[in-house]
Amino acid sequence: MIADPLSVSIFEMRLEEIHRRDPMLRYEISIRDFIALFPLKIKNGKPVKPEQPSSFALDRGVFLQVLVAFNQSFN
Repeated sequence: MIADPLSVSIFEMRLEEIHRRDPMLRYEISIRDFIALFPLKIKNGKPVKPEQPSSFALDRGVFLQVLVAFNQSFN
């Protein structure tokens, strides 16, 4: 089963907001690459919370914002 396309779009928009608000992220990584750090995984028909990316050192506060954005988008 595929996640609701509207929820996926909302999650991506929230990730873009997080990227734009953080002054350091704008210089470290592009918006598209930031969104790509959090691919949507489906398990038993439901989206799975994203994990801390191993390929990019992400601030804990920013990652918590990503988790909040995920919960707001898919719950």
